Amino acid sequence: MNQEVKDSVRESGTWWRLLWILVFAFIYSVAEFVVVAVVVIQFGFVLFKGTRNAKLLELGDSLSEFIYQILQYVTFNSDERPFPFGEWPQHAQQH
Repeated sequence: MNQEVKDSVRESGTWWRLLWILVFAFIYSVAEFVVVAVVVIQFGFVLFKGTRNAKLLELGDSLSEFIYQILQYVTFNSDERPFPFGEWPQHAQQH
C-alpha cells in the first residue's frame, strides 16, 4: 500500500463518515415508509374528497427535499448533514 492510501484508511473522519452514512441510510428507509403513507393518504383524499390535502402537500414537499439532502450527503455530493443536524427543509413550492 502506498502512503496516501494508508493515511486515508487511518483518517478518523472517513470512518465517522461511514457511521453517518449508515445512520442516514436507516433514516432514509424510514422516510421512504413515510412517503408511501403520504402517497396513500393523499390518494385517498383525492379519491374520496376530490381535492388534495394542503398539509400533506407541504409534508410531501419538505420530505422529498429531506430525502434529497440525505442522498446528497451519502453520495459525498455534500458535506452538510441533514436534519436533525441542520434545519428541517421548509415548504418551498406554492400549490
